[in-house]
Amino acid sequence: MKNKCGYKVVVMGGGSGLSVILKGLKSYTKNITAIVTVGDDGGSSGMLRDDLGILPPGDIRNCLTALADDESEMSKLLSFRFDTGSLKGQSMGNLLIAAMCCIRGNFAEAVKAVSDVLKISGTVLPVTLDDMRITAELDNNEKISGESCIPLISYASESPIKRIYIEPKNAKAFHYCIEALLDADVIIIGPGSLYTSVIPNLLIDGIQDALVQSKAKKYYCCNIMTQRGETDNFTVSSHLKAIENHLYNGNQVFDYVLYNKDILIENHIIKHYQSEGSIIVTPGDLDAYKDKYKLIADNFLTVKGKYIIHDIEKIINYIAVN
Repeated sequence: MKNKCGYKVVVMGGGSGLSVILKGLKSYTKNITAIVTVGDDGGSSGMLRDDLGILPPGDIRNCLTALADDESEMSKLLSFRFDTGSLKGQSMGNLLIAAMCCIRGNFAEAVKAVSDVLKISGTVLPVTLDDMRITAELDNNEKISGESCIPLISYASESPIKRIYIEPKNAKAFHYCIEALLDADVIIIGPGSLYTSVIPNLLIDGIQDALVQSKAKKYYCCNIMTQRGETDNFTVSSHLKAIENHLYNGNQVFDYVLYNKDILIENHIIKHYQSEGSIIVTPGDLDAYKDKYKLIADNFLTVKGKYIIHDIEKIINYIAVN
């Protein structure tokens, strides 16, 4: 992507998958915008959300850390998590964003201020400034409120997620997100938790329209592994079907689908994931999507320690030639 280092790239999602993409992408371009979901209500983020009435900072913090200088002391500070005392479980980065929110009186301004301190390579934006919450409807018609509860109850009840909703239904996109999508050269959606990180962004008022109107090349980066309670036994085609079920007016919000084809993973790593209820996402029946999307299959994974992550260099190489 050397000849495209000035490209304006927007990456949209949440969770660890988004951070991996950003961490690799910053070596190729400085014109990066991360649009991040704000539906989290668990852990440190959930505690701060309930206590201070702010948007959850966790996914935002992860993106800021990914785009910061890897060796900077501030980056290490942002990643630090207390393991003892009354602050046990709290992330220093979350606390910093919360404190800055109190100082600036605005979540977006707080994120910008922390970005300036870290001198990050790009821009991190919450997808909305509204107090967004996620609700899921399962196949058994049970409704579950709260992102942190959805996969747990879905798995325990052995009932897959049928559909998700956001509250308020008319939560509006942060206007800078719309501007970034319309101005982008490349947009990457995913990877990330399908129902709690990827699809919620698409339900925010204005996001789908901006994706349709954008002249950018739009890629969906499918997950490599399934997620217990969200995408059990899902294939690539299952991911595409779920996304399309949440689009309106027949919208098509991406043109390319990147998915893993070759299974080159050591057995002990596979067993580790299987113990957590996760298996490899296979292609499935993609015949219905061949005329709609450009399907790009390759060995898009790499292994870091005991974790399987996306090979960002290979993803970028495909983006560079398409």
